[in-house]
Amino acid sequence: MIPILLDNLSQSDLFGYITFRMAMAGLTAFLLAIWWGGITVRWLKSKRVVEDLSATDLSPRPDISTHKAKEGTPTMGGSFLVGAFLASTLLWARLDNIHVILALALVAGFAAVGFVDDWRKLTIPNSKGISALSKMIGLSLVTFAVLGAWLYYVHVTDRMSMLELYLPVMKDIQISFATWGVLGLALFVAFEYVLIVGTSNAANITDGLDGLCVGCMLIAGLALSVFCYVAGRYDFAAYLWLPYVPDASEMAILGGALCGSCMGFLWYNSHPAQVFMGDSGSLPLGGLLAWMAIVSKQELVLPLIGFVFYAEIGSSFLQTRYYKATGGKRLFTCAPIHHGLERHGGIFTAGAAPWHESKIVIRAWIVAAVCAMAGLGLLKLR
Repeated sequence: MIPILLDNLSQSDLFGYITFRMAMAGLTAFLLAIWWGGITVRWLKSKRVVEDLSATDLSPRPDISTHKAKEGTPTMGGSFLVGAFLASTLLWARLDNIHVILALALVAGFAAVGFVDDWRKLTIPNSKGISALSKMIGLSLVTFAVLGAWLYYVHVTDRMSMLELYLPVMKDIQISFATWGVLGLALFVAFEYVLIVGTSNAANITDGLDGLCVGCMLIAGLALSVFCYVAGRYDFAAYLWLPYVPDASEMAILGGALCGSCMGFLWYNSHPAQVFMGDSGSLPLGGLLAWMAIVSKQELVLPLIGFVFYAEIGSSFLQTRYYKATGGKRLFTCAPIHHGLERHGGIFTAGAAPWHESKIVIRAWIVAAVCAMAGLGLLKLR
């Protein structure tokens, strides 16, 4: 690892400080994303790797001028975002840390699934990418592999506290899956599986407006970086009555790389977007958020920190279920929520003045920031 090599050469502890490496990881990821972003956008345009915005479903894209103007905008921008994140992490994080290794495996695996889906949609005429079943199988295989390695590590190191679920606000109340034997392990894996795959798909659904997903991802990633750093510091964790997770602080390096790469991507994805993220970016970033929550043992706080993502996927899920149950009626004017606001100016009723895309995105960032601050407030509220 480069920081350790530099540390040995300089006889300084500078590169051993997590806060320093977190900042450098963020800066490195940002510069790489800016550099690679320009190259990638030009290449995608030259190859005409653009997204078809005409597809319709239960939640059609608004037929308005701003979306018509997006025809021909290249997608798969998540490829350089994830690339910048991975490169920065490899440079600045300790690669002998199990949390980091599994995080990299999860991100790389989800990015591969998303890349295949994007590439098929964009290069094969009339293709909708890989089927929903194939995508879920791919995400599931990666998730179960990571969770299986996690359980093996817990067994070998005898750190059964990692299989506990800590309740927000409550000081000494947690659900210990390990005490329930095989059933408990199965329930733990099932819960974490839903959290990882669900958050990944939530980020994917949120990626519908310029800057919406990546801006909310940046905010949530920063908040979870704080949780990871605190969880890995015994003194901080003890003072705040939080679960102590050895070596969890190293995940703050990945949080810094996440934030830096998101800022670099936002340079090209801000309205009007020069490139879209695509599944190759939204799927791995959503999975990474969930993994950071798992490592810091803040799984039940994640829905608050990532409220915008869960509201988006929740509206789509309820819309689909309600549509099928009522024979064609709609619960929301349009789902996910951002399209309802953009098309009808409301979520449950139509007729209000439609919101401009930029207003929706900025207000979503505000909501995300407020929810992140509320989540961080739980650090001491117990």
